[in-house]
Amino acid sequence: MIKRLLDVLLAAVALIVISPVLAVAAIGIRLSSPGPIFYRADLIGRNGRSFTMYKLRTMHVDHAGFDSIITAARDPRVFRLGAWLRRVKLDEFPQLINILRGDMSIVGPRPENARIVERYYGPAHRELLRVSPGLTSPGTLYDYTHGDDLVGSSNPEQAYVERLLPVRLALDQVYVHRASLSYDAVLVARTVGLIVAVVCGRRRFGDQPEMAEARKLVAPVTGTAASSNVATA
Repeated sequence: MIKRLLDVLLAAVALIVISPVLAVAAIGIRLSSPGPIFYRADLIGRNGRSFTMYKLRTMHVDHAGFDSIITAARDPRVFRLGAWLRRVKLDEFPQLINILRGDMSIVGPRPENARIVERYYGPAHRELLRVSPGLTSPGTLYDYTHGDDLVGSSNPEQAYVERLLPVRLALDQVYVHRASLSYDAVLVARTVGLIVAVVCGRRRFGDQPEMAEARKLVAPVTGTAASSNVATA
């Protein structure tokens, strides 16, 4: 209950504070690429229920036949302003609306596409669906700092499920096992610090502090050899 009250309060304040920035970004999206301002993604949330997650649109509506559900490094669908919005995570802030609606929390496991959940979540990963997904988490931060390098551009979905997804899921399992309000505060501070570092030009980052514990939890997702990749991730 306390976490929910904090989520609502902080999300409401954050929306008020950043609304001018979101308004400018919305104008930029309209000028950069024809189509809607918001992107709506159908993802899996708490207890396996589907919900619509909101983001600022960063891709062209016309995908020219490229329809991977995973965004590749230097993905041709992403327009120039969209790439910058993604880099500084400004595209994620409409998820504050999801937090106010009760779909998400500020801190929680990263929500995932239904196809990925159905095909690649093992029994141990189902514990991630027993809590509300979040705007940030150890797995989300790892994706932010290492995702492009691990996914690449040649076959993004295969690289994602083999190289990134198992590590990300393990990191979020660590979060679920440790979850507390104080840990949430630490993760929010780390998220802000990483975004500031990226804005200031940093491009290389070390592992998340939870990585040592996460390595013990990594298991290959269905049909992959992911466990062999965590040592070099």
